[in-house]
Amino acid sequence: MFINKTSEGLNNICGKNIARLRTDLKISQRELADRMQLVGIDLDKNAIQRIECGKRFVTDIEIIAFAKIFNVTFEELLIAEK
Repeated sequence: MFINKTSEGLNNICGKNIARLRTDLKISQRELADRMQLVGIDLDKNAIQRIECGKRFVTDIEIIAFAKIFNVTFEELLIAEK
């Protein structure tokens, strides 16, 4: 049986990196959601919160948009902290 969660029980590995990058930019979850909408990704503040705490899966299209907003590679978003 396959399990689609990390060893910590999270639905994504990029949420912690997204939260860190967002706080480094000193923007709110609402501001990040607004920036995502400007690049064509329909997310609200609640979706950002769920991504950051690992409760929501993140699509490949969303990962590319996050990378564009944070000016990082998508690989950097997918590096799990140890």
